[in-house]
Amino acid sequence: MDTAAVDYHLPASAIAQVPIEPRDAARLLLDRGPGQPVRHGHIPDLVGEVGPGDVVVVNTTRVLPARLHLTKATGGTVEVLLLEPMDPAEERWEALVRPGRKVPPGTELSAGDLGVTVLDDLGEGRRAVEVHRPDGQSLIDTLAEHGQVPLPPYITARLADPERYQTTYAERAASVAAPTAGLHLTAEVLDGVRAAGAEVHPVELVVGLGTFRPIATDRVEDHRMHGERYRVPATTMEACQSARRVVAVGTTTVRALESAAATGSLEGRTDLFIHGARPFAAVDLLLTNFHQPRSSLLVLIDAFVGPRWRALYEEALANGYRFLSFGDAMLLRGERG
Repeated sequence: MDTAAVDYHLPASAIAQVPIEPRDAARLLLDRGPGQPVRHGHIPDLVGEVGPGDVVVVNTTRVLPARLHLTKATGGTVEVLLLEPMDPAEERWEALVRPGRKVPPGTELSAGDLGVTVLDDLGEGRRAVEVHRPDGQSLIDTLAEHGQVPLPPYITARLADPERYQTTYAERAASVAAPTAGLHLTAEVLDGVRAAGAEVHPVELVVGLGTFRPIATDRVEDHRMHGERYRVPATTMEACQSARRVVAVGTTTVRALESAAATGSLEGRTDLFIHGARPFAAVDLLLTNFHQPRSSLLVLIDAFVGPRWRALYEEALANGYRFLSFGDAMLLRGERG
């Protein structure tokens, strides 16, 4: 597939810069399937779309305050975005370092009592770094003191409350981006889903470079996904296997479930790149935000609903929907749904 097939014009005015308040006030475009008119609603309308036998699956990963603003001994400033630990002690990390060309291996960086040593070039803009934190202080506490939640570069407005870039059910801090479809869900909406007879179950996919790196190749098939860690509890997989329908909240949830279904492994690393006419083994409906042009996320949407994604996006743009991480959402029906 030519990457141009997943391109579209996204006006800057359509990119949401701040999260809507309250969370569940976001709009929800309800896809009725091929040849059927869409319905326009809001996030609480999800409750009326599910019922007994349905399983709603959410990604419980939490975003690390992984963006560090550091200083060289010469006084120059360097930004380090921690991506993923390279050792169990979480001392050595894969990272993005900017400006990378001005930071040779061995460069020492600091912010107060936090130190970072820049090490080898890992390719594709990644560097190895070593994090030196105060004795006895946990990494989470160190990052909470010195780091910032790494918002996407297209969000230029300052986020007043960093918790708005976390889901209400977030658990283990490990990701460098939020599973954004879940940002809309409140305890009240999830309670409504359960009251309608559906079950809610968790997975974890640690959002990293594989999710947010853009497609830079002319052909979609030539894009290489970076591996990300996932875990599907046995109870979640069992519930999905016996479900009437599986409703995945977000593309990262889709990748966790489809990776487990494809490999039989409930935990590990996945570089699964969902594209083309790939059959879905686990997911019937997908709650998702509107994604960037030429992204692997939009390629997944194309695989899920086919080329009619374009008509859905055009409908959303024409009706003033807000796009990307802090934007509105849609509920899509795949072939199984």
